[in-house]
Amino acid sequence: MKEIKGLLFDLDGVIVDTAKYHYLAWKQLSDQLGIDFNIKDNERLKGVSRMRSFEIILEIGGCTMSEEEKEKNCSKKNEIYLEYIYQLKANEVLPGVIEFLTDAKAKGYKLALGSASKNSRVILEKLDILDLFDEIVDGTIVSKAKPDPEVFLKGAELLKLAKNRCIVFEDASSGIEAAHSAGMLAVGIGTVENLPEADILLAGLNNITVDEIINKLQEV
Repeated sequence: MKEIKGLLFDLDGVIVDTAKYHYLAWKQLSDQLGIDFNIKDNERLKGVSRMRSFEIILEIGGCTMSEEEKEKNCSKKNEIYLEYIYQLKANEVLPGVIEFLTDAKAKGYKLALGSASKNSRVILEKLDILDLFDEIVDGTIVSKAKPDPEVFLKGAELLKLAKNRCIVFEDASSGIEAAHSAGMLAVGIGTVENLPEADILLAGLNNITVDEIINKLQEV
């Protein structure tokens, strides 16, 4: 394994749990449209772009819409979601994340966010951790959603690192697939049932350091 110098992080479920706010926003919109959308259905939306998420909801409801109507509803969902996001507090960062990022940065690792969210900067600002990241790669600068590797390849490019010198932290199977397609090792945040393809699995970033993670990856 090449010496790792870059760490690429998904946002939802790795840095902060905003997935609950996405669900509440999609649920509110679905109710308005008369579509029965539940928490189990929401699993299909993890790591997926906003438009594709809405298309999945339409498929669940057996509905069709023009592209213009889809765009309007996606904008409406984002407005609902932002109402929740603007109420985010710094203490909503997941356990151990700040310590992990701070330690990694102090040790000379380069850090990038790799997320489909177009609201990444707002979220990181609300959490007061924007300055910990060297680069932000999100839905405002990439067009292809995971499992396409674009977001992680762009992250390596901006960090000025070869892809095999980066590792990815993900909580979604589509993100693990994207990392592997990019030629990067993937650290899964979650369970083996949900992330069977991850190179190693962690419950979260608390009580562990990046050096310990790299040692685990070398043993795989």
